Amino acid sequence: MNSSELQQAIAQRIEQSERQRITFADFMEMALYHPHGYYSTRSSIIGPQGDFITSPHMGHDFGEILAEQFADMWQALAQPNPFTLMEMGAGQGLVATDVLAHLQSHHPDCFACLNYIVVEKSGALKAEQQKRLSHWQNQGVSLSWQDLSEVPAQSIVGCAFSNELVDAFPVHWVELRENALQEMWVSVIEEGFVPVLGELSTPQLRDYFDRVDIDLSDHPDGYRTEVNLAALDWAKTVSEKISRGYLLTIDYGYTAQRYYAPARAQGTLQCYYRHGHHDDPFACVGEQDITAHVDFTALEKYGDEVGLTKIGFTQQGLFLMALGLSDRLSQLSHSSTNQTATAKTIQAIMMRRDALQQLISPLGLGNFGVLIQGKGLTPKEIARPLKGLTIPPMM
Repeated sequence: MNSSELQQAIAQRIEQSERQRITFADFMEMALYHPHGYYSTRSSIIGPQGDFITSPHMGHDFGEILAEQFADMWQALAQPNPFTLMEMGAGQGLVATDVLAHLQSHHPDCFACLNYIVVEKSGALKAEQQKRLSHWQNQGVSLSWQDLSEVPAQSIVGCAFSNELVDAFPVHWVELRENALQEMWVSVIEEGFVPVLGELSTPQLRDYFDRVDIDLSDHPDGYRTEVNLAALDWAKTVSEKISRGYLLTIDYGYTAQRYYAPARAQGTLQCYYRHGHHDDPFACVGEQDITAHVDFTALEKYGDEVGLTKIGFTQQGLFLMALGLSDRLSQLSHSSTNQTATAKTIQAIMMRRDALQQLISPLGLGNFGVLIQGKGLTPKEIARPLKGLTIPPMM
């Protein structure tokens, strides 16, 4: 077994546990978020030189278009001052950079009211964010980094949001054996970490399927999937921070009926390493990302229980088109046909158009889910259609 400090720490945790095993959720938590874990030690994990690419790496458009939605929310909330944006899991700070720049240039009144909070667990990414965004602080913008626990209850009037955050929360791994739901634990042997099937660590795992109206009785023996209890805890915590406003969640995932379909018998767990992916979470521990798709039904239903009202659910492609991406594509088409354009200009236009197409592709980023929930809103504010949830114009 690799003698890295992270793997030694996980092995020690297992050996010191009562039955020499830990839940897969505990294993995934350490693999990703331990001080020597994947997210904690490296800032270059995202982007062309890292292990995976996210929407902000397609150019400035994603953050700029999100800024249009935030300005629309500011209007919907009757232009509050301060207007708080709390970005959770800010990656390399690309979205924050583009949101701030776009609001400053296109919505200066909203920008003048802005209070921007970044919530980031990774020390390495936090350092990169602070370096990238330092000039905004130097300009006097209200910009701070806080742990979620430090944000006062009922303090946010605005929008808490995340992009590809919930998929990286540690999940429990469960399996059906003879119509009984069991849990996959993690033990350690000389060769490395190994999965061990056993009883459920908490009755919440069985209750979860009742909550999302999934009957497992017709699923095949050996059916394996994931349960993201951490996402429910997160939704509750974030809800407690919002006084009046929105929670915007962008991620890859499904409704519960699709997620837990009998045919999806091996679940959605994936590992990413140098732009390749596989399904072995025990390989390259600490050097690879581990993710699972998001169950949006669970976020919706549990959101109702903790004070979050569903405003709308759509796909990223439709969301971005409704907010103006279609106009950007149209402008690029006109620019490319300009007879005075140079070959270099046309090449740059084609590259940007390709990036925009990737953001809305139904076979990729465009198929991500976009869930908007509200809290503390009046019936009139709930009924007011947010721009990103309207029917996008046809190209």
